[in-house]
Amino acid sequence: MRVAERWFDRSTHDDGVTHLVEPHVHRIIRCNVWHVRGRDRDLVVDTSVGVASVADELADLLDRPVTCVATHVHYDHVGDLHEFADRRMHAAGAALMNPYREQMPLRWSSFDPEAVEAARSIGYVVDRDEMIDALPREDFDIDAFHTEGTEVSATLQEGDVVDLGDRAFEVLELPGHTPCSIGLYERATETLFSGDAVYDGPLVDFLPESDRDVYARTMERLLALPVRVVHAGHDPSFDGVRLRELAAGYLQRAG
Repeated sequence: MRVAERWFDRSTHDDGVTHLVEPHVHRIIRCNVWHVRGRDRDLVVDTSVGVASVADELADLLDRPVTCVATHVHYDHVGDLHEFADRRMHAAGAALMNPYREQMPLRWSSFDPEAVEAARSIGYVVDRDEMIDALPREDFDIDAFHTEGTEVSATLQEGDVVDLGDRAFEVLELPGHTPCSIGLYERATETLFSGDAVYDGPLVDFLPESDRDVYARTMERLLALPVRVVHAGHDPSFDGVRLRELAAGYLQRAG
């Protein structure tokens, strides 16, 4: 397998939010990483699979204290959580972080065949065993990969606020995909970092830790939330109109 010239793609949105994504990682675990500049401190939301360093990629921006929030405990969102001194997530996820106790393979054959078939059934392409199509460096061993466990600095719950000085993000509990799924909502700009509670792609609700009835209640909440832009856990950002379409579509399918 070839070595990638660059591991992350990087872009800046109109609202000053910096976006990282791993183009060589399979779409189902291709987590969006978000950096938000604040007056007193910065915010990083989610940290990718962890085969390459998010902190190194963002080094030119990390010139002040940083709060890193994981939207849930799945390995594609906490891979580099250990790189940040201020690490926060929901208590239900924090309990699984040290040692890290979730499945974290980079091969489809390491998953339960029923889960692989479920991924196929909702539209994910499984055409090779490896879940990466390039290596981050020459000596990377796909089969030795593991997620580094870490202690969480603080746990988050509904109503907590991550204060950057001139920007404030309220914690919303948005379970269903996992019990520990949260979002970060800035009321002043109607911006939502949604994690995997909602994104503009095939939503994964078939995992052992998923709960479709709870997920439906989260969608009902999102339908009523004033939102201008959603920066999600996967796939491109979208507006409030699309959010309501996605939430209503899930509820319709849930019957």
